[in-house]
Amino acid sequence: METVYTAVGGSKGLLRLAEAWHARVMADEVVGHAFSQGFHPQHTERLAAYWAEALGGPTLYSDEYGDETSVVRMHSGNGPHEEMDRRAIACFDQALEDVGLTTREPLRQVLHDYFAWATTTAMARYPESANDVPEGQSIPRWSWDGLQR
Repeated sequence: METVYTAVGGSKGLLRLAEAWHARVMADEVVGHAFSQGFHPQHTERLAAYWAEALGGPTLYSDEYGDETSVVRMHSGNGPHEEMDRRAIACFDQALEDVGLTTREPLRQVLHDYFAWATTTAMARYPESANDVPEGQSIPRWSWDGLQR
């Protein structure tokens, strides 16, 4: 059975999705605030590499950029932000449409479920302080059946 990574078009498909999502969030007055202090010049490439690893592709993110601990720390210590999360998910759903993935079920639903879980659970787990994030976490893997344990 093919992986979600393969079904979305591999690294090129995920880069297109990351670029579409980034454009959407930068245009959103609430979610765009998260980037107001700036962002890494290769943000979309790194995001695509992270998603690739999470969705069954190569381990480029872990090999080159960091582990889950480093990613979660970047998203921690900002207090609760449910509206921002909700809008980020809406931007993701719009980005799926932008790159032509909304007509491909069950892929669209799997990608939506992954992004919603990652946004509201994995990245929102430590709202008080980035120092609360434990060391040595690996990037969670997501498949057609959801989170892999």
